[in-house]
Amino acid sequence: MPDVLKSLTLARVKRLARKSVTFSEWRIFARRSEIGLLVAGIVVGLTSGLAVIAMSFISLQLHKLIFGISEYERVSSADLKGQIAILMAPIVGGLLLGLLMMGLALWRKKAMVDPIEANALHGGRMSLTDSIVVAVQNLVSNGFGASVGLEAGYTQLASGLASKIGVKLKLRRNDLRTLLGCGAAGAIAAAFNAPLTGAFYAFELIIGSYTIASLTPVVVSALVANLVTRLLWGEEFTIDIGAFGDVVPGDYVPAILLGALCAGVAILIMKGVSLTEEIARKSDIPAPLRPAIGGVVVGLLATISPQVLSGGHGALHLNLAHATPIAMLIGLFLMKSIATAVSIGSGFRGGLFFASLFMGALLGKVFAGVVPYVFGDTTLTPVIYAVVGMSSLAVAIIGGPLTMTFLALEITGDFPITTLVLAAVITSSLVVRTTFGYSFATWRFHLRGESIRSAHDVGWIRNLTVGRLMRPDVRTINAKATLDELKAEFPLGSAQRAIVVDDNNRYGGVILIPEVYASPVEKDAAGKGIEDYIKLPNDFLQPNMNARQAATLFDKTESDALAVCNNLIERRVVGVLTESYTLRRYSEELDRRRREASGEF
Repeated sequence: MPDVLKSLTLARVKRLARKSVTFSEWRIFARRSEIGLLVAGIVVGLTSGLAVIAMSFISLQLHKLIFGISEYERVSSADLKGQIAILMAPIVGGLLLGLLMMGLALWRKKAMVDPIEANALHGGRMSLTDSIVVAVQNLVSNGFGASVGLEAGYTQLASGLASKIGVKLKLRRNDLRTLLGCGAAGAIAAAFNAPLTGAFYAFELIIGSYTIASLTPVVVSALVANLVTRLLWGEEFTIDIGAFGDVVPGDYVPAILLGALCAGVAILIMKGVSLTEEIARKSDIPAPLRPAIGGVVVGLLATISPQVLSGGHGALHLNLAHATPIAMLIGLFLMKSIATAVSIGSGFRGGLFFASLFMGALLGKVFAGVVPYVFGDTTLTPVIYAVVGMSSLAVAIIGGPLTMTFLALEITGDFPITTLVLAAVITSSLVVRTTFGYSFATWRFHLRGESIRSAHDVGWIRNLTVGRLMRPDVRTINAKATLDELKAEFPLGSAQRAIVVDDNNRYGGVILIPEVYASPVEKDAAGKGIEDYIKLPNDFLQPNMNARQAATLFDKTESDALAVCNNLIERRVVGVLTESYTLRRYSEELDRRRREASGEF
């Protein structure tokens, strides 16, 4: 049998190589073969690399046009002091973004979905139109100097393209989620010249898990995107760490302490962003005007130091390459933190990925100034603490311990430093999880009322609702009926239960028919009713509950079946659901997702 399948696959590949192949045949090839998904991943890697190049080019052109810098300069490291543009650009960008928001409010009513939410709740489905809109908003924000990076726009656009391709190919849910991860992996790999970082960004943050089936397409997509970007764009994100000597056991203690410090600072930054958003919401300032007001704050901070502008690529290299007094590092860190929190909190579009790297590097260099007074046997240079700090703060805000560890490896090329970073990153991640519980993305979901903590696929359980599982053919009995009427309506063996309702079909409880016939006392002689047999008068399911919530209520009530009512107010009976059927369907779906994740079909 395997030989037959192999010959069929080879025949399909040969046929696909011909010019006469149809799109439907490509679709079948992608759905039925791992090689087909790999080919789709290569295409996604190509589109992701081109998306990163296009956005980077537009951003640099905006910086050149607005701030008057050369094509070899970065806005955050250029000498812009005294220029009116550094004050006015964020304000103008905020006004422009406000106009875009007004237009979107009239045109687009639905909330925009990011890659993490798409994979957690929607099976990898994203709107390409929304992704383009987010990318444009990110370009306006970054291009006019708001303190945000382009990485959010990179991943949004690349993932949106990947989702569009997957939907066109009619991929299965799990394959579509993997392809979405391919888009994000390609975007990060292209942005940082770091394929391993991009791949594990997809596994840890976008897909939510690592499987053998998803390894090949995700890694290949990251490699292709990185290759395309290097060939057509040519820039590399590397850090010259200089000479530092051997890493000794005594170096791990200060690195771990730095990781814990970064975790605490990251929590303050995330709370600062949410506090700014809350203040903006509670104010009387119209939403379209908030970015402009945020731009005033960013512009004023930029007049003190242009290093707070945009993502901070140039400023990061500048501070790593030169020795800076600790007082200046602390001041720059505070200004960048405020500028970033105000930018995102006031409505500018962008992410905290590179901003967290920059702030972490500053924090690491500040920490390096204190280390000699506490730990006398360390051998590390300030730039090494900067690398440890940038990885630790980034993992606390963004998440993904292995992602940030591989980033340190790929930007330094040094394994001893990478093991030191790994210790600090694990510490930072552990502190955040145990004390705060959220990364920046999942914290924003929490503020919106969502319960998701990662991109792990929980959308299927939300789709497995009581409304889909219940039986609508409910046998009811009026609450005013006598016992004889109940027995006439429900002879022994005809049904397991009767749902009690009033004259308006309002739920009143459940009667177990075998208990009625098993009663040793005849209570109907005096015309008594059926109230003595009614159970669970206030326990019922609702159609919008999912299978997990239903199973919890079954366990709480110790009942093997429950009535389904339309809502808590009307309590009109619309169906009945049994515990056995709910658990069976839940187990079937769990097994199906497990087989999809492991590559079994």
